[in-house]
Amino acid sequence: MRIAHLCGIEGARAARGSVVVIDVLRAFTTAAHAFAGGVRSLELVATPEEALARKQRQPRLLLVGEVDGRPIPGFDLGNSPEALDRRELVGRDVLLRSSSGVQGVLAAREARRIYLGSFVTAGATVRALRAASDDVALVAMGSPARPEDEEDAACAELLARRLRGAPDGLDELVARVHASPAAERALDPACDWITPGDLTRALLVDHFDFALQARREDGRVIVKLQRGDPRGAL
Repeated sequence: MRIAHLCGIEGARAARGSVVVIDVLRAFTTAAHAFAGGVRSLELVATPEEALARKQRQPRLLLVGEVDGRPIPGFDLGNSPEALDRRELVGRDVLLRSSSGVQGVLAAREARRIYLGSFVTAGATVRALRAASDDVALVAMGSPARPEDEEDAACAELLARRLRGAPDGLDELVARVHASPAAERALDPACDWITPGDLTRALLVDHFDFALQARREDGRVIVKLQRGDPRGAL
């Protein structure tokens, strides 16, 4: 198994094989919490306009997401796992839009299969990648302005170390996230769109026993829980 480290939207476009698009703070932590809360389906959409137009036709859709980190007018929730945990989600259909992670998944057109990467699903994602027996590309999305942001690079390093069977150095990687600009924003009382609770949830390593795989179906990108055979193609 060859492991490639890539970053940002250009990295996602170049990625081949089994691709993990990583967005720790916060889109793919949010996605994992949505499934843990019992959502029926989760779909990734590129723009707020697409999501809002869909909700006009399907009023019961739950719109979750952000632009430049901030909640979107007309959406039900921002991109916050803490806020999601306070909502009744059982049986809901969710559209998720984000500025980094979602865009990376949509851009990864050459991938054989795509997983949504975060610390909370790290162990299950590694198991799925090993079972797929394919080359792996780890795409740390960061933010549009800073694709090299530390939280996603640290998660990529955790996945790579585990895939190689090396000590994962988890304490050091978590410390890197705590020192990142995104973590500083989460802990800043003046920043009202990311919370300490979001950061805490994002760093619950291996909190969920499922991986999240994105699949294209009828022109849409649908996220599925991955507990069994991971070999289905995108």
